[in-house]
Amino acid sequence: MGSTSAHNNEGLGRRDLIKRSAALGLISVPTMSFLSACASGGGGSNDKVEKGTTSAKNPLGVNESAPLDFVLFDGGFGQQYAKDAVKVYETNYPKAKVKFTATQKITTELQPRFNGGNPPDLIDNSGAEQMDMGVLVGKQQLADLTPLLDAASIDDPNKKVRDTLRPGIVEMGQFDGDPVWVLYYAYTVYGVWYSQKLLDSLDAKYPETWDEMLAVCEKAKKKGIAGWTYAGKHPYYIPFSLYPMIAKVGGREVLDAIDNLEPKAWEHPAVKTCFEAYYELYKKGYILQGTPGLDHIQSQTAWTEGKALFIPNGSWVENEAAKTMPADFDLAVSAPTGIDASDKMPFGTMWASGGEPFIVPAKAKNVEGGMEQLRIMLSEASSKNFTKSVKSLTAYNGGTDGIELTPGLKSGVAALDKAGQNVVNPRLQDWYVALQKEKIGVAGLGEMMAGRATPAETIKKIQKYADEAAKDSSIKHYKHQ
Repeated sequence: MGSTSAHNNEGLGRRDLIKRSAALGLISVPTMSFLSACASGGGGSNDKVEKGTTSAKNPLGVNESAPLDFVLFDGGFGQQYAKDAVKVYETNYPKAKVKFTATQKITTELQPRFNGGNPPDLIDNSGAEQMDMGVLVGKQQLADLTPLLDAASIDDPNKKVRDTLRPGIVEMGQFDGDPVWVLYYAYTVYGVWYSQKLLDSLDAKYPETWDEMLAVCEKAKKKGIAGWTYAGKHPYYIPFSLYPMIAKVGGREVLDAIDNLEPKAWEHPAVKTCFEAYYELYKKGYILQGTPGLDHIQSQTAWTEGKALFIPNGSWVENEAAKTMPADFDLAVSAPTGIDASDKMPFGTMWASGGEPFIVPAKAKNVEGGMEQLRIMLSEASSKNFTKSVKSLTAYNGGTDGIELTPGLKSGVAALDKAGQNVVNPRLQDWYVALQKEKIGVAGLGEMMAGRATPAETIKKIQKYADEAAKDSSIKHYKHQ
Protein backbone atom coordinates (compact mmCIF):
# COMPACT_ATOMS: atom_id res chain seq x y z
CA MET A 1 0.00 0.00 0.00
CA GLY A 2 1.21 0.23 -0.78
CA SER A 3 3.12 1.44 0.58
CA THR A 4 2.65 0.05 0.84
CA SER A 5 2.64 -0.23 -0.42
CA ALA A 6 1.61 -0.62 1.78
CA HIS A 7 2.29 1.49 0.46
CA ASN A 8 2.76 1.43 2.04
CA ASN A 9 4.42 1.54 1.26
CA GLU A 10 2.16 4.96 1.82
CA GLY A 11 0.35 9.95 1.35
CA LEU A 12 -1.54 13.12 0.84
CA GLY A 13 -4.48 11.84 -1.15
CA ARG A 14 -3.18 8.32 -0.58
CA ARG A 15 -5.92 5.81 -1.33
CA ASP A 16 -8.48 8.63 -1.21
CA LEU A 17 -10.38 8.28 -4.47
CA ILE A 18 -12.21 5.01 -3.98
CA LYS A 19 -15.91 5.61 -3.65
CA ARG A 20 -18.55 3.63 -1.87
CA SER A 21 -21.36 2.37 -4.04
CA ALA A 22 -24.91 1.72 -2.93
CA ALA A 23 -24.30 -1.96 -3.34
CA LEU A 24 -21.18 -2.48 -1.26
CA GLY A 25 -18.85 -5.00 -2.78
CA LEU A 26 -20.04 -4.24 -6.29
CA ILE A 27 -17.91 -1.13 -6.68
CA SER A 28 -16.67 -0.13 -10.08
CA VAL A 29 -13.02 0.76 -9.64
CA PRO A 30 -10.15 1.77 -11.91
CA THR A 31 -8.32 -1.44 -11.01
CA MET A 32 -10.90 -3.61 -12.70
CA SER A 33 -11.03 -1.56 -15.88
CA PHE A 34 -7.26 -1.72 -15.93
CA LEU A 35 -7.42 -5.50 -15.72
CA SER A 36 -9.51 -5.71 -18.86
CA ALA A 37 -7.37 -3.08 -20.53
CA CYS A 38 -4.23 -5.09 -19.88
CA ALA A 39 -5.96 -8.18 -21.17
CA SER A 40 -6.82 -6.43 -24.41
CA GLY A 41 -3.20 -5.53 -24.93
CA GLY A 42 -2.87 -2.62 -27.28
CA GLY A 43 -0.68 -1.64 -30.13
CA GLY A 44 1.09 1.63 -30.65
CA SER A 45 4.65 2.26 -31.66
CA ASN A 46 7.24 1.24 -29.14
CA ASP A 47 10.68 2.05 -30.41
CA LYS A 48 13.05 0.94 -27.68
CA VAL A 49 16.10 3.15 -27.30
CA GLU A 50 19.41 1.61 -28.23
CA LYS A 51 21.26 0.26 -25.25
CA GLY A 52 24.38 2.15 -24.21
CA THR A 53 27.85 0.85 -23.49
CA THR A 54 28.17 -1.09 -20.26
CA SER A 55 30.95 0.10 -17.96
CA ALA A 56 31.89 0.26 -14.29
CA LYS A 57 30.07 3.60 -14.03
CA ASN A 58 27.20 2.43 -16.20
CA PRO A 59 26.60 -1.22 -15.26
CA LEU A 60 23.11 -1.30 -16.75
CA GLY A 61 24.21 0.01 -20.12
CA VAL A 62 22.08 3.16 -20.04
CA ASN A 63 21.83 5.12 -23.28
CA GLU A 64 23.35 8.37 -22.08
CA SER A 65 21.36 10.59 -24.47
CA ALA A 66 18.00 8.81 -24.35
CA PRO A 67 15.02 10.61 -22.76
CA LEU A 68 13.64 9.33 -19.46
CA ASP A 69 9.94 9.48 -18.53
CA PHE A 70 9.31 9.23 -14.76
CA VAL A 71 5.82 9.38 -13.20
CA LEU A 72 5.60 9.72 -9.41
CA PHE A 73 2.58 9.28 -7.15
CA ASP A 74 2.05 12.66 -5.51
CA GLY A 75 1.36 11.49 -1.96
CA GLY A 76 2.41 11.91 1.63
CA PHE A 77 6.10 11.61 0.82
CA GLY A 78 5.90 14.58 -1.53
CA GLN A 79 7.93 15.08 -4.71
CA GLN A 80 11.23 16.56 -3.58
CA TYR A 81 13.05 13.30 -2.81
CA ALA A 82 12.35 12.10 -6.35
CA LYS A 83 13.24 15.46 -7.91
CA ASP A 84 16.56 15.37 -6.06
CA ALA A 85 17.27 11.88 -7.45
CA VAL A 86 16.34 13.08 -10.95
CA LYS A 87 18.97 15.85 -10.62
CA VAL A 88 21.59 13.17 -9.96
CA TYR A 89 20.47 11.29 -13.10
CA GLU A 90 20.70 14.52 -15.12
CA THR A 91 24.17 15.20 -13.72
CA ASN A 92 25.35 11.71 -14.60
CA TYR A 93 23.72 11.79 -18.04
CA PRO A 94 23.71 15.45 -19.09
CA LYS A 95 22.54 14.65 -22.64
CA ALA A 96 19.40 12.91 -21.37
CA LYS A 97 16.18 14.88 -21.14
CA VAL A 98 14.13 13.78 -18.12
CA LYS A 99 10.37 14.30 -18.08
CA PHE A 100 9.19 14.20 -14.45
CA THR A 101 5.47 14.14 -13.66
CA ALA A 102 3.70 13.87 -10.29
CA THR A 103 0.04 12.85 -10.08
CA GLN A 104 -2.52 11.20 -7.80
CA LYS A 105 -4.44 9.76 -10.77
CA ILE A 106 -2.11 6.90 -11.59
CA THR A 107 -4.60 4.61 -13.34
CA THR A 108 -6.63 7.38 -14.98
CA GLU A 109 -3.56 8.90 -16.59
CA LEU A 110 -1.47 5.80 -17.25
CA GLN A 111 -4.03 3.22 -18.40
CA PRO A 112 -4.37 4.85 -21.84
CA ARG A 113 -0.59 4.84 -22.17
CA PHE A 114 -0.34 1.15 -21.30
CA ASN A 115 -3.14 0.42 -23.78
CA GLY A 116 -1.30 2.39 -26.45
CA GLY A 117 1.99 0.62 -25.83
CA ASN A 118 3.62 3.88 -24.68
CA PRO A 119 4.02 3.65 -20.89
CA PRO A 120 6.54 5.74 -18.89
CA ASP A 121 9.96 4.33 -18.09
CA LEU A 122 9.52 4.44 -14.30
CA ILE A 123 6.33 4.64 -12.23
CA ASP A 124 5.66 5.04 -8.52
CA ASN A 125 2.50 2.91 -8.56
CA SER A 126 0.79 4.03 -5.36
CA GLY A 127 -2.29 5.77 -4.02
CA ALA A 128 -6.03 5.26 -4.37
CA GLU A 129 -5.65 4.76 -8.12
CA GLN A 130 -2.83 2.29 -7.76
CA MET A 131 -2.73 -0.17 -10.64
CA ASP A 132 -3.23 -3.76 -9.53
CA MET A 133 0.25 -5.26 -9.26
CA GLY A 134 -1.05 -8.82 -9.51
CA VAL A 135 -2.83 -7.96 -12.75
CA LEU A 136 0.24 -6.20 -14.18
CA VAL A 137 2.44 -9.20 -13.42
CA GLY A 138 -0.13 -11.69 -14.66
CA LYS A 139 -0.51 -9.86 -17.98
CA GLN A 140 3.28 -9.54 -18.41
CA GLN A 141 3.16 -5.75 -18.32
CA LEU A 142 6.28 -5.31 -16.16
CA ALA A 143 10.01 -5.61 -16.75
CA ASP A 144 11.97 -8.01 -14.55
CA LEU A 145 14.16 -5.89 -12.25
CA THR A 146 16.77 -8.62 -11.75
CA PRO A 147 19.36 -6.70 -13.86
CA LEU A 148 19.00 -3.75 -11.47
CA LEU A 149 19.37 -5.98 -8.40
CA ASP A 150 22.44 -7.68 -9.85
CA ALA A 151 24.06 -4.39 -10.91
CA ALA A 152 26.83 -2.83 -8.84
CA SER A 153 25.53 -0.48 -6.17
CA ILE A 154 26.25 3.24 -6.39
CA ASP A 155 28.28 3.31 -3.16
CA ASP A 156 30.26 0.08 -3.47
CA PRO A 157 31.04 -1.38 -6.92
CA ASN A 158 31.90 -4.68 -5.23
CA LYS A 159 28.43 -4.98 -3.76
CA LYS A 160 25.28 -5.70 -5.78
CA VAL A 161 22.20 -3.53 -5.31
CA ARG A 162 20.30 -6.54 -3.90
CA ASP A 163 22.90 -6.86 -1.14
CA THR A 164 22.21 -3.31 0.08
CA LEU A 165 18.47 -3.83 0.66
CA ARG A 166 16.51 -4.48 3.82
CA PRO A 167 15.32 -8.05 4.48
CA GLY A 168 12.17 -8.96 2.58
CA ILE A 169 12.35 -6.23 -0.07
CA VAL A 170 13.43 -8.57 -2.89
CA GLU A 171 10.90 -11.21 -1.88
CA MET A 172 8.08 -8.65 -1.85
CA GLY A 173 8.75 -7.87 -5.48
CA GLN A 174 8.45 -11.52 -6.44
CA PHE A 175 5.06 -12.93 -7.30
CA ASP A 176 5.71 -16.29 -8.89
CA GLY A 177 9.26 -17.59 -8.81
CA ASP A 178 12.54 -15.73 -9.16
CA PRO A 179 11.77 -12.63 -11.28
CA VAL A 180 11.39 -9.39 -9.32
CA TRP A 181 8.66 -7.21 -10.77
CA VAL A 182 8.36 -4.46 -8.15
CA LEU A 183 10.84 -2.46 -6.08
CA TYR A 184 9.27 -1.13 -2.89
CA TYR A 185 11.24 2.00 -2.09
CA ALA A 186 9.92 3.11 1.29
CA TYR A 187 10.15 0.80 4.29
CA THR A 188 6.94 1.14 6.22
CA VAL A 189 6.29 0.35 9.86
CA TYR A 190 2.59 -0.38 10.37
CA GLY A 191 0.97 -0.43 13.78
CA VAL A 192 -0.89 1.52 16.42
CA TRP A 193 0.24 5.16 16.54
CA TYR A 194 -0.25 7.46 19.49
CA SER A 195 0.99 10.48 21.42
CA GLN A 196 3.27 9.36 24.23
CA LYS A 197 2.51 12.66 25.94
CA LEU A 198 -1.24 11.99 25.88
CA LEU A 199 -0.77 8.41 27.07
CA ASP A 200 1.44 9.65 29.94
CA SER A 201 -1.22 12.20 30.91
CA LEU A 202 -3.57 9.28 31.51
CA ASP A 203 -0.94 7.68 33.75
CA ALA A 204 -1.07 4.67 31.45
CA LYS A 205 1.32 2.42 29.58
CA TYR A 206 0.77 1.02 26.11
CA PRO A 207 -1.47 -2.04 26.61
CA GLU A 208 -0.09 -5.47 25.78
CA THR A 209 -3.29 -7.46 26.41
CA TRP A 210 -6.84 -6.70 25.28
CA ASP A 211 -8.13 -6.30 28.83
CA GLU A 212 -5.44 -3.65 29.31
CA MET A 213 -6.49 -2.00 26.02
CA LEU A 214 -10.10 -1.75 27.16
CA ALA A 215 -8.98 -0.36 30.51
CA VAL A 216 -6.87 2.36 28.85
CA CYS A 217 -9.74 3.25 26.52
CA GLU A 218 -12.12 3.52 29.48
CA LYS A 219 -9.64 5.79 31.25
CA ALA A 220 -9.45 8.00 28.16
CA LYS A 221 -13.25 8.04 27.77
CA LYS A 222 -13.65 9.40 31.29
CA LYS A 223 -11.36 12.28 30.28
CA GLY A 224 -13.48 12.99 27.20
CA ILE A 225 -10.98 11.33 24.84
CA ALA A 226 -11.93 8.56 22.42
CA GLY A 227 -9.80 5.43 22.56
CA TRP A 228 -9.56 5.03 18.78
CA THR A 229 -10.19 6.65 15.44
CA TYR A 230 -9.35 5.46 11.93
CA ALA A 231 -9.86 6.40 8.29
CA GLY A 232 -13.56 5.61 8.19
CA LYS A 233 -13.93 6.31 4.49
CA HIS A 234 -10.91 4.12 3.79
CA PRO A 235 -11.22 1.31 6.36
CA TYR A 236 -8.51 -0.75 4.67
CA TYR A 237 -6.25 1.14 7.10
CA ILE A 238 -7.68 -1.02 9.92
CA PRO A 239 -5.67 -4.10 8.84
CA PHE A 240 -2.43 -2.21 9.54
CA SER A 241 -2.94 -3.22 13.16
CA LEU A 242 -5.59 -5.95 12.83
CA TYR A 243 -3.63 -8.29 10.54
CA PRO A 244 -0.51 -8.51 12.73
CA MET A 245 -2.80 -8.96 15.72
CA ILE A 246 -4.34 -11.98 13.96
CA ALA A 247 -0.82 -13.36 13.42
CA LYS A 248 0.10 -12.72 17.04
CA VAL A 249 -2.97 -14.59 18.27
CA GLY A 250 -3.01 -17.48 15.81
CA GLY A 251 0.46 -17.61 14.26
CA ARG A 252 1.78 -16.21 10.97
CA GLU A 253 0.41 -19.25 9.13
CA VAL A 254 -3.11 -17.82 9.58
CA LEU A 255 -2.16 -14.79 7.50
CA ASP A 256 -0.44 -17.02 4.94
CA ALA A 257 -3.65 -19.02 4.53
CA ILE A 258 -5.61 -15.79 4.06
CA ASP A 259 -3.11 -14.56 1.46
CA ASN A 260 -3.31 -17.92 -0.32
CA LEU A 261 -7.12 -17.60 -0.54
CA GLU A 262 -7.51 -20.95 1.17
CA PRO A 263 -11.06 -22.16 1.89
CA LYS A 264 -12.26 -21.21 5.38
CA ALA A 265 -9.07 -19.22 6.10
CA TRP A 266 -11.14 -16.35 7.49
CA GLU A 267 -13.02 -18.77 9.75
CA HIS A 268 -9.91 -19.47 11.85
CA PRO A 269 -10.54 -18.93 15.59
CA ALA A 270 -7.82 -16.23 15.71
CA VAL A 271 -9.69 -14.18 13.12
CA LYS A 272 -12.94 -14.51 15.07
CA THR A 273 -11.21 -13.54 18.33
CA CYS A 274 -9.58 -10.43 16.84
CA PHE A 275 -12.69 -9.29 15.00
CA GLU A 276 -14.68 -9.58 18.20
CA ALA A 277 -12.02 -7.62 20.09
CA TYR A 278 -12.15 -4.74 17.60
CA TYR A 279 -15.95 -4.83 17.54
CA GLU A 280 -15.84 -4.42 21.31
CA LEU A 281 -14.23 -1.01 20.77
CA TYR A 282 -17.35 0.03 18.88
CA LYS A 283 -19.78 -1.55 21.34
CA LYS A 284 -18.19 0.11 24.36
CA GLY A 285 -18.17 3.52 22.69
CA TYR A 286 -14.40 3.78 22.45
CA ILE A 287 -14.40 4.88 18.78
CA LEU A 288 -14.39 8.63 18.12
CA GLN A 289 -17.92 9.69 17.20
CA GLY A 290 -18.28 10.30 13.48
CA THR A 291 -15.21 8.25 12.56
CA PRO A 292 -16.97 6.24 9.79
CA GLY A 293 -17.45 9.51 7.90
CA LEU A 294 -13.83 10.68 8.17
CA ASP A 295 -11.16 10.25 5.52
CA HIS A 296 -7.52 9.59 6.39
CA ILE A 297 -6.58 13.27 6.72
CA GLN A 298 -9.63 14.13 8.84
CA SER A 299 -9.11 11.17 11.19
CA GLN A 300 -5.41 11.99 11.56
CA THR A 301 -6.24 15.62 12.30
CA ALA A 302 -8.73 14.66 15.01
CA TRP A 303 -6.07 12.35 16.45
CA THR A 304 -3.30 14.99 16.43
CA GLU A 305 -5.76 17.36 18.14
CA GLY A 306 -6.01 14.89 21.02
CA LYS A 307 -9.58 13.79 20.35
CA ALA A 308 -8.52 10.15 20.11
CA LEU A 309 -5.67 8.19 21.64
CA PHE A 310 -4.88 5.48 19.07
CA ILE A 311 -4.95 5.26 15.27
CA PRO A 312 -3.93 2.37 12.97
CA ASN A 313 -1.55 3.71 10.35
CA GLY A 314 1.80 3.46 8.59
CA SER A 315 5.00 5.39 9.20
CA TRP A 316 4.15 7.94 6.50
CA VAL A 317 1.76 9.46 9.07
CA GLU A 318 4.55 11.46 10.73
CA ASN A 319 5.13 13.40 7.52
CA GLU A 320 1.52 13.43 6.36
CA ALA A 321 0.14 14.78 9.65
CA ALA A 322 3.05 17.13 10.34
CA LYS A 323 1.02 20.29 9.73
CA THR A 324 -1.43 19.51 12.54
CA MET A 325 0.88 17.65 14.92
CA PRO A 326 1.94 19.71 17.97
CA ALA A 327 5.67 20.08 18.51
CA ASP A 328 5.40 18.25 21.85
CA PHE A 329 3.12 15.47 20.55
CA ASP A 330 5.88 12.90 21.10
CA LEU A 331 4.73 10.55 18.34
CA ALA A 332 5.12 6.84 19.04
CA VAL A 333 4.16 3.55 17.44
CA SER A 334 3.69 0.13 18.93
CA ALA A 335 3.03 -3.35 17.70
CA PRO A 336 -0.64 -4.31 18.07
CA THR A 337 -2.05 -5.28 21.43
CA GLY A 338 -2.70 -9.01 21.71
CA ILE A 339 -5.37 -10.95 23.58
CA ASP A 340 -3.46 -12.62 26.41
CA ALA A 341 -0.62 -15.00 27.26
CA SER A 342 -2.16 -17.74 25.10
CA ASP A 343 -1.24 -15.87 21.89
CA LYS A 344 1.01 -17.86 19.54
CA MET A 345 3.49 -15.02 18.95
CA PRO A 346 5.01 -12.61 21.49
CA PHE A 347 4.08 -9.00 22.08
CA GLY A 348 6.05 -6.93 19.61
CA THR A 349 4.86 -8.90 16.58
CA MET A 350 4.18 -6.32 13.91
CA TRP A 351 3.74 -5.64 10.22
CA ALA A 352 6.67 -3.95 8.51
CA SER A 353 7.37 -4.11 4.81
CA GLY A 354 8.23 -2.26 1.68
CA GLY A 355 5.93 0.52 0.57
CA GLU A 356 5.79 2.91 -2.39
CA PRO A 357 6.05 0.34 -5.20
CA PHE A 358 8.16 1.38 -8.17
CA ILE A 359 7.78 -0.43 -11.49
CA VAL A 360 9.41 -0.34 -14.92
CA PRO A 361 6.90 -1.25 -17.66
CA ALA A 362 7.96 -4.03 -20.03
CA LYS A 363 7.07 -1.82 -23.01
CA ALA A 364 8.89 1.25 -21.70
CA LYS A 365 11.14 2.84 -24.31
CA ASN A 366 14.02 3.31 -21.85
CA VAL A 367 13.95 0.30 -19.51
CA GLU A 368 17.62 0.68 -18.57
CA GLY A 369 17.07 4.36 -17.75
CA GLY A 370 14.15 3.52 -15.46
CA MET A 371 16.27 0.97 -13.61
CA GLU A 372 19.21 3.40 -13.41
CA GLN A 373 17.01 6.04 -11.80
CA LEU A 374 16.05 3.44 -9.18
CA ARG A 375 19.71 2.49 -8.70
CA ILE A 376 20.45 6.14 -7.92
CA MET A 377 17.54 6.28 -5.47
CA LEU A 378 18.96 3.21 -3.71
CA SER A 379 22.24 4.95 -2.92
CA GLU A 380 23.09 5.96 0.64
CA ALA A 381 22.88 9.65 -0.24
CA SER A 382 19.41 9.41 -1.79
CA SER A 383 18.22 7.20 1.05
CA LYS A 384 19.43 9.66 3.67
CA ASN A 385 17.81 12.51 1.76
CA PHE A 386 14.48 10.64 1.75
CA THR A 387 14.68 9.78 5.45
CA LYS A 388 15.60 13.32 6.50
CA SER A 389 12.94 14.98 4.37
CA VAL A 390 9.95 12.66 4.84
CA LYS A 391 10.71 10.96 8.18
CA SER A 392 10.59 7.43 6.81
CA LEU A 393 13.04 4.61 6.17
CA THR A 394 13.86 3.34 2.69
CA ALA A 395 14.55 -0.09 1.24
CA TYR A 396 18.26 0.71 1.56
CA ASN A 397 19.54 -1.11 4.63
CA GLY A 398 21.09 1.82 6.44
CA GLY A 399 21.08 5.49 5.65
CA THR A 400 20.30 6.67 9.18
CA ASP A 401 23.86 7.31 10.38
CA GLY A 402 24.35 10.94 11.29
CA ILE A 403 20.64 11.72 11.03
CA GLU A 404 18.79 12.95 14.10
CA LEU A 405 15.76 10.68 14.07
CA THR A 406 12.35 12.25 14.59
CA PRO A 407 10.17 10.86 17.43
CA GLY A 408 8.04 8.68 15.15
CA LEU A 409 10.99 7.36 13.18
CA LYS A 410 12.95 6.67 16.37
CA SER A 411 9.95 4.84 17.80
CA GLY A 412 9.54 2.86 14.58
CA VAL A 413 13.16 1.75 14.61
CA ALA A 414 12.80 0.71 18.27
CA ALA A 415 9.62 -1.23 17.44
CA LEU A 416 11.44 -3.06 14.64
CA ASP A 417 14.28 -3.91 17.02
CA LYS A 418 11.78 -5.27 19.54
CA ALA A 419 10.00 -7.31 16.88
CA GLY A 420 13.20 -8.97 15.74
CA GLN A 421 12.16 -11.96 13.64
CA ASN A 422 8.51 -11.49 14.57
CA VAL A 423 7.72 -9.29 11.58
CA VAL A 424 4.83 -10.30 9.35
CA ASN A 425 4.13 -9.19 5.81
CA PRO A 426 0.56 -9.81 4.58
CA ARG A 427 0.47 -9.86 0.78
CA LEU A 428 -3.22 -9.27 0.04
CA GLN A 429 -2.66 -5.58 -0.63
CA ASP A 430 -0.05 -6.46 -3.26
CA TRP A 431 -1.61 -9.57 -4.79
CA TYR A 432 -5.30 -8.65 -4.76
CA VAL A 433 -5.78 -4.90 -4.50
CA ALA A 434 -9.52 -4.77 -5.19
CA LEU A 435 -10.24 -7.62 -2.75
CA GLN A 436 -8.22 -5.96 0.00
CA LYS A 437 -9.52 -2.42 -0.41
CA GLU A 438 -13.12 -2.52 -1.60
CA LYS A 439 -14.24 -5.92 -0.35
CA ILE A 440 -12.37 -6.68 2.89
CA GLY A 441 -11.86 -3.01 3.73
CA VAL A 442 -14.91 -0.98 2.76
CA ALA A 443 -17.61 -3.63 2.50
CA GLY A 444 -16.31 -5.81 5.33
CA LEU A 445 -14.36 -4.12 8.12
CA GLY A 446 -15.82 -0.70 7.41
CA GLU A 447 -19.34 -1.98 7.98
CA MET A 448 -18.37 -3.91 11.11
CA MET A 449 -16.54 -1.04 12.77
CA ALA A 450 -19.46 1.28 12.01
CA GLY A 451 -21.72 -1.16 13.85
CA ARG A 452 -23.68 -2.14 10.77
CA ALA A 453 -22.53 -5.78 10.78
CA THR A 454 -21.50 -8.24 13.48
CA PRO A 455 -18.11 -9.98 13.48
CA ALA A 456 -19.78 -13.26 12.47
CA GLU A 457 -21.59 -11.60 9.56
CA THR A 458 -18.40 -9.84 8.51
CA ILE A 459 -16.32 -13.02 8.54
CA LYS A 460 -18.93 -14.81 6.45
CA LYS A 461 -19.01 -11.94 3.95
CA ILE A 462 -15.22 -11.65 3.66
CA GLN A 463 -14.80 -15.41 3.25
CA LYS A 464 -17.33 -15.25 0.41
CA TYR A 465 -15.34 -12.47 -1.26
CA ALA A 466 -12.11 -14.46 -0.87
CA ASP A 467 -13.73 -17.60 -2.31
CA GLU A 468 -15.00 -15.60 -5.29
CA ALA A 469 -11.51 -14.25 -5.91
CA ALA A 470 -10.04 -17.75 -5.64
CA LYS A 471 -12.47 -19.03 -8.30
CA ASP A 472 -12.10 -16.04 -10.63
CA SER A 473 -10.18 -17.31 -13.66
CA SER A 474 -9.54 -13.75 -14.84
CA ILE A 475 -7.31 -13.18 -11.79
CA LYS A 476 -3.80 -14.57 -11.59
CA HIS A 477 -3.40 -16.27 -8.23
CA TYR A 478 -0.32 -16.27 -6.03
CA LYS A 479 0.81 -18.31 -3.04
CA HIS A 480 3.53 -18.05 -0.41
CA GLN A 481 6.49 -20.11 -1.60
